[in-house]
Amino acid sequence: MNKMYKIFGLMGFLFFTALLISWTSTSNQEPWEVPAKYKNMENPEDTNDESIKVGRMLYTKNCASCHGKTGLGDGPKARGLDTHPGDMSGDAYQSQTDGEHFYKTKFGRGEMPKYENKIADEDIWHMVNYMRTFKK
Repeated sequence: MNKMYKIFGLMGFLFFTALLISWTSTSNQEPWEVPAKYKNMENPEDTNDESIKVGRMLYTKNCASCHGKTGLGDGPKARGLDTHPGDMSGDAYQSQTDGEHFYKTKFGRGEMPKYENKIADEDIWHMVNYMRTFKK
């Protein structure tokens, strides 16, 4: 019986240790600094139906698998990531400038892939316009 308590105790300890490691690895992510050059960039694409349509198509193809159909970070690949993709509908995302969204999409970091040389800048701006539609 004493051996059984030790096994269950060890299993509990290992479970909580793994949980703690998982929590600290996702919650201690450093802020994503965006250079002023990009932060202050103006979006050259007008926010209109055509831009949003193009942005939706590109977002669905390149982003929805992690960020989800409506930008909640609940795409099918999100569960396999070490860091949550974030909620694009919330204030933390929507309060950032278009230039910040452009930079993060173009250059990526960590598990967020970079789209430089994969998606034209003009199309990234269309995606930014579409992602703005996720606002709560």
